Amino acid sequence: MPSWRQVTAVCVGFFGVLVGIVGIAYAMVDVPDESQAAKAQNNVYYWADGSRMVTGGGSVNRQNIPYEKIPKAMRYAVISAENKTFETDSGVDPMGIARALFNMAKGGETQGGSTITQQYVKNTMLDQSQTVSRKFKELFISIKVGAKVSKNDIITGYLNTSYFGRGAYGIQAAAQTYYNVDAEKLNPSQCAMLAALLKGPTYYDPNGNTEIDPSATSDANLARVTQRWGSILDNEVRFGHMTAAERAQYTKFPMPQGLKVQAGMNGQIGYLVDTANNYVIQHSGHNITKAKLDRGGYQIYTTFEKDKVNELKTAVEKVRAQKIKPGAGHMYTGDQQKEFGGDADTNVQFGAASVVPGNGKMVAIYGGAGYEHGEFTNNADTKGVPVGSTFKPFVLAAAMTHGTNYSDGKPLTPDSKYNANDLLPIRDHNGKPVLNKDNSVFKQKNESGTKWGYITLNKAMEQSINTPFVQLGEDVGLQTVEDTAIKAGLLKDYMGDLVASYSIGTATPSAIRMANAYGTFAASGVEVEPYSVTKVVHNGDDDPDFQKPQVKRNPALDPDVANTVTKVLQNVVKKGTGTKALELGRTAAGKTGTTDTPGGTRSAWFVGYTQQLSTSVVMFRQDTKAKKLLPMAGTGGPGSTTHGGDIPATMWTEYMKAALGNTADPGFPTPGKIGDGKTINEAGAPSPTPSATPPTASTPTTPPTSAPPTNTPPTNTPTGTPPPTTSNSPTPPQCGLFNPNCHSTSPSATPTTTSTTGPPGRGNGGSSGAPKGG
Repeated sequence: MPSWRQVTAVCVGFFGVLVGIVGIAYAMVDVPDESQAAKAQNNVYYWADGSRMVTGGGSVNRQNIPYEKIPKAMRYAVISAENKTFETDSGVDPMGIARALFNMAKGGETQGGSTITQQYVKNTMLDQSQTVSRKFKELFISIKVGAKVSKNDIITGYLNTSYFGRGAYGIQAAAQTYYNVDAEKLNPSQCAMLAALLKGPTYYDPNGNTEIDPSATSDANLARVTQRWGSILDNEVRFGHMTAAERAQYTKFPMPQGLKVQAGMNGQIGYLVDTANNYVIQHSGHNITKAKLDRGGYQIYTTFEKDKVNELKTAVEKVRAQKIKPGAGHMYTGDQQKEFGGDADTNVQFGAASVVPGNGKMVAIYGGAGYEHGEFTNNADTKGVPVGSTFKPFVLAAAMTHGTNYSDGKPLTPDSKYNANDLLPIRDHNGKPVLNKDNSVFKQKNESGTKWGYITLNKAMEQSINTPFVQLGEDVGLQTVEDTAIKAGLLKDYMGDLVASYSIGTATPSAIRMANAYGTFAASGVEVEPYSVTKVVHNGDDDPDFQKPQVKRNPALDPDVANTVTKVLQNVVKKGTGTKALELGRTAAGKTGTTDTPGGTRSAWFVGYTQQLSTSVVMFRQDTKAKKLLPMAGTGGPGSTTHGGDIPATMWTEYMKAALGNTADPGFPTPGKIGDGKTINEAGAPSPTPSATPPTASTPTTPPTSAPPTNTPPTNTPTGTPPPTTSNSPTPPQCGLFNPNCHSTSPSATPTTTSTTGPPGRGNGGSSGAPKGG
């Protein structure tokens, strides 16, 4: 057994070797040149043909300023927030690292383990990787920088290179971006807010960053930054940088200004860049972050075709100018005017997207009027507007694939008949009546009171009648309907609750997703994920983090099912609610969608396709402050009820004419028989009179509100699609603005016809804002 002297000798020897290794490593590490490493660049975005779309979309915004221009309050705010020993430490703080680990372990608020010197080194001299070797290199360089560079220069360099969000690098850019002043004019309260952002602007910018993380809403971010702002001011008092009397002057959070337009981002360019950036972030394992994109140096090659983008913009703006005229006297009247204001042509929004079926390539989007008009929400990717009756094709596809609980698993066909009468009592999947909140039997409302009797699903789709599809959805099973829609290309997150009116469009997918999902029908059941970027180059080389689109063709629907849906939707265009699309002059299929609440339509859609292009157009009004949908009764003209077959279908037709030009009309494939071809007439259709079957005992839940992410319009549930504009068959009269089964924000606010109080959750009739039927 070795003696204590031998053990001591070994330990001393080991320690000496370790010290020697550290000394050699320290001596071998050079301090890199700051000016080269900290150099930021613009990004360059390209159209699908390889021509340049815009330079500078990376939003690099850096203006270095000298120490004398940085307020003392800003320096002290950062020191109090990040590194209280900055003025005395050697560049690294072992106790600070240990303290951070201890506070983290007990779940408390903590300053970072890295000193300001270390963060400055990382910002300006090293890459941003999280490897052990980089961390050791950072420590040695930080010690050398701490010994050779003055504290004033270190904190100046740190504040000139740190990222504050919104594309702002450095304190001068941050001051101008958030408070529209030069850095030297910032007050101590504003300095504390900007210092709080350094913890992570994604989660501390009061404007929110839901496009990066859905949890980073404006409300959540405001709560986080307010707490940290107050903590920083308190620490300034605690560490002797501010008196208690000075602190008492700053009790109100200094809310920064909202987003402002960036140079070169006018028109549709801002929305195209936004869509491309989000795609790159989502398809890089989040290794290419927004901060990295803002730092610049990327070349991003998009799928957007300049001609089609311009043609879509022209179509939307042409029809908008013809129909939407603020100040022209398109007014609410009576009680609606008291509730909703006067001019019904204000705050009208449009979004659109065009995708290649069977490929997923986004060739055009319309995101809004433009950043220069203060409209920063990308309406092509807005996920808060209910789709109404444009959802019905997914219900039909599910019935033709899986059958119903009344068909012994045999698929239904478009010739299968359902009861289409107004105020039809709806039964759930087990045959029990669906109940309202007050336990009365839920009766589905159509847009008109026409007594249709039993009609085919083809006719119900053509005339956009609600009752057959609400009952069909229950008979198929709402979960099965949802699964079918997701397979076609919609996203689970925006499908909403499985309420009875789910089948007539309470879901809130984006225009991009709707165009792509209808593209699945156009491509005979083949679904391909939509994509907007084909290649990302960084500093001259393909970025390995970017996952290039594989264009994987997923067999989502049986080809005969998809082609049969297309045949049915051709009838919608030929003689149903979508006859406006006949003006395209070529084979097309499509569906109108309209949602309603007391006071008028809340959203209007038209989604249609040829084999070459699938395009969706959405229209809505939005309260820009409250972020909620407004009714559109009177929008576009006195007495207008605003249906999907009107303005949206007109925009769709104008765009598709220009986009398709003189290309050949390939038509659509002829569908084969569904299953054994047998028709199951009147399957699962309840009688208009409720039977003696005891109602379901399930307790109604609250209707879905689908609170949309920050920067997107809020969710109201659909109310159905509009009545047919022209038809060779009986055309039901329009119903009034107050649709009894419309989904309203509060079920009790829904108009009263027997048992139509806008039932809430599963086992209930509907949800707020019900689809109209057109």
